[in-house]
Amino acid sequence: MNHRKSKRMNFSYLWKWSLFVFGLGIILASCSSESSSKHQAVMSGAIGKISEVVAVADDNVWEGIAGDTFRYYFGSPYLILPQPEPILDIRHLTPEQLENDHMLRDLRTYVFLGNLNDENSKTTKMIKKDIGEEKVRQALSDPNFHTVVGHNKWARGQMLTFVFGNSPDALAKNIKESYPSIAKRIHDFDQKNIGNSVYFRGRNIGIEKDIQKKVGLEIHIPQAYFVALDNENTTWLRKEDSKSSSNIFVHKLPYVSEKQFTQEGIRSIRDSLGKYVTTDIPGAYMRTNDKDLPMFVTPMEINGTYAVEARGIWDLVNDFMGGPFIGYLIHNKKKNELVYVEGFVHAPSVSKRKYMEKLEHILRTSKLTDSE
Repeated sequence: MNHRKSKRMNFSYLWKWSLFVFGLGIILASCSSESSSKHQAVMSGAIGKISEVVAVADDNVWEGIAGDTFRYYFGSPYLILPQPEPILDIRHLTPEQLENDHMLRDLRTYVFLGNLNDENSKTTKMIKKDIGEEKVRQALSDPNFHTVVGHNKWARGQMLTFVFGNSPDALAKNIKESYPSIAKRIHDFDQKNIGNSVYFRGRNIGIEKDIQKKVGLEIHIPQAYFVALDNENTTWLRKEDSKSSSNIFVHKLPYVSEKQFTQEGIRSIRDSLGKYVTTDIPGAYMRTNDKDLPMFVTPMEINGTYAVEARGIWDLVNDFMGGPFIGYLIHNKKKNELVYVEGFVHAPSVSKRKYMEKLEHILRTSKLTDSE
């Protein structure tokens, strides 16, 4: 009898212990999941300027052919401004700086540059750890595989691009080849922040409705813009501050021929609108200045509709003012019309790129509403 009782006690003890272990496992798993969720929740938001890229590279890489190549392409001029400004602001950091200063890990846009065959390189070690063994093996065996993109390594809202090669020369070649796609990715990545800045006071719905009714174009106009001119086919909007004047033209005209989409055609449209832009000096008006710098015309689509983009500079006849412009000529096939939208800036003695980036963002919201 005592022997049976002992067995029952042992069985009861083991059953209780199993329940305890099982319950503890659930609690630990729950805590681990909760901890991971909390980590995601407390991850800080990335900070940094628009159109800034942080190049992470060892000093010997940055001072060599790879660094030269990176600076040449990523620091190329923004098209097109009266005085040269880079398309991206470049900041170089070493892995040691990232390790020693945690604030440097909260920036928005990084490009890591590494020679995968340099086993002593701290940047290479970071790249290998982040992209994983499988991609490292692929990169070592396939010279055409040289770029990987990641997000949110240290902060929310980060984009990290890893560019690598099997030698310094190969790394430089891969930087050159990957530049167009990386630059576009950075440009697209910045659009959310640009939009937040442009529309932080909201949109001017009244002006938007008037333009849509008159021209058949949906375009998002920031609240700060006011109407400087409004007639049957043209609306001129302005935004003024202490350092700059930002301007938007919306103009409708009949479609005549494909020649309207050429440099000469767009210059003719611009110069007809330039008569509205005057000063106190008699005979002063705006014109396209394609003598000092060329005007670039590029076919493209805006929200599914054929258009051409024009970039160049303007100045005033009989006065001393000028600046950059960007315009889009959009074809409304259904109505056999063209809509020309343009942004131009007058901002003497200050950087103009940031103003043009904002105007480009606004203009690219353009969408025909009566083209179907």
